[in-house]
Amino acid sequence: MRKKTERILEGLGCSASAVLSVVLVDAMEMGDLNLKYRGKAGPTNVLSFCQNEGEPLAGSTDLLGDVVICADVAADDAAKLGYSEDEMVLYVLIHGILHLLGCHHDLPDDSVAMQARVESIFQELVPAAGPE
Repeated sequence: MRKKTERILEGLGCSASAVLSVVLVDAMEMGDLNLKYRGKAGPTNVLSFCQNEGEPLAGSTDLLGDVVICADVAADDAAKLGYSEDEMVLYVLIHGILHLLGCHHDLPDDSVAMQARVESIFQELVPAAGPE
């Protein structure tokens, strides 16, 4: 995962010194985080916590933030969509990193653009991946 994360960041033009934490949690913990930070009940597949909002901290210009992935939801999504669990974790990791870099999907056009970007990056990393 580390090597693929480095490739994602490099491909997105991030500095080699960029700092990102990736955390895998279970459905219960993700449900708690989703409620606390988004006001939504139940787990989601990924949450991103950006460190580049507000005033930058001294010496931390490359601190991107945290991507929290729910392994349980990723496993369920993988089974439904025909991906392996590792592929699904990678897919939502890409999605989470894009959020840290300012991409959003609140509007329909933004959603389509972000989905296309996730797909493009994912296919570069796992060319034969996806539903059969």
